[in-house]
Amino acid sequence: MEKPAIPLAERMRPQHIDDIIGQSHLLGTDGPIRRMVMTNSLPSIILWGPPGTGKTTLAYVISKHLQAHFFTLSAISSGVKDVRDVIEKAKSSSKTILFIDEIHWFTTSQQDALLGAVEKGMITLIGATTENPSFEVNKALLSRCQVYVMNSLSEDELLAITKHAIEKDPYLKTEPIELNETDALLRLSGGDARKLLNLLEVAITLSTGTPIQITNRLVTEAAQQRTIAYDKSGEMHYDIISAFIKSIRGSDPNAATYWLARMIEGGEDVRFIARRLVILASEDIGNANPTALVLATSCFQAVDVIGYPEARIILSQCAIYLACSPKSNASYMAIEKALDLVREKGDLPVPLHLRNSPTKLMKQLGYGKEYEYAHNYENNFSSQEYFPEELKNTTLYKPGNNPRENELKSFLKKLWDKKYDY
Repeated sequence: MEKPAIPLAERMRPQHIDDIIGQSHLLGTDGPIRRMVMTNSLPSIILWGPPGTGKTTLAYVISKHLQAHFFTLSAISSGVKDVRDVIEKAKSSSKTILFIDEIHWFTTSQQDALLGAVEKGMITLIGATTENPSFEVNKALLSRCQVYVMNSLSEDELLAITKHAIEKDPYLKTEPIELNETDALLRLSGGDARKLLNLLEVAITLSTGTPIQITNRLVTEAAQQRTIAYDKSGEMHYDIISAFIKSIRGSDPNAATYWLARMIEGGEDVRFIARRLVILASEDIGNANPTALVLATSCFQAVDVIGYPEARIILSQCAIYLACSPKSNASYMAIEKALDLVREKGDLPVPLHLRNSPTKLMKQLGYGKEYEYAHNYENNFSSQEYFPEELKNTTLYKPGNNPRENELKSFLKKLWDKKYDY
């Protein structure tokens, strides 16, 4: 059988909701999206998750099940006129779904053009984004959409997709293929089903033996063969920003500058790069060097005003500074632990002495009573309890081992003595 011209990832795109592997929290028996689709009551939604998790596929499958007119736009290449054209076509249709890929790239004016049609129910919007929609999507539009998180695929799910492709693809099922090793295939795909199938297809093409034996060595060779030009909407976009961030986190200003140059040369959005630097400054440096966040924020503001080509200098200065800064993820770990605690314990009551007491009744009920105003005490400190009773003595923030946070550790230990684990 002659090899098809259509890529394997496209050939294996699911056609029904039951064909989708993964995302069981959304598509399982009690999953919210499955329930809405099965009851034909789908609101406008935004799918947020890494590349290759099936956002485009899910939008297509939903439209097919609902028998809706399906329009798709790329936020990178479409403008306000394209949005208005779809809205105009929707006027003559009883049910229209508009899928916008990478909706975070839409400008405010483009997003505003959608508002009226979404609000009136003329179109059902399905937006896909790899960026936090809270930051990138117009607040008015976001308030009219349900946001659902799509997860990277697990190893078991990736293996299931691999075996499904080998057994069901009209071309591959005619070839003698043996999955001898899968470690490289799983590792290099990074939870991305599209990248997984692309790698599998290249590996099969490179194989010269019979039967075709999929090994770690063959898959690694396939990955090296795939010399893809930088595409800010494709997988290299995510691989290179990942290499950039990890180089800064690893305190290598030379490698960081190289990956930055790759993105600049490829025409990457300056705001995308600068936004990642702001996140890193807090997540990976934090209080080990608080000035890092200040500089990264200034960098974001500056490059947004200046643009290319001069913005390259500002980005370079910031990236090098962050790479050369001491590192600490203590603040990041603290909030993650706190969120886990909130999810585990639920809404614990606020202690009475910490509650606000703006009315006479609240004061009679003891709100705010026995609160110790810190500034009335020596060194502006009172050792009163600030946690709910059930959580007292819980340590969430553990300062990192660096000069700045060692000072914070000494300060906190002096104040709280043995109450917290410092």
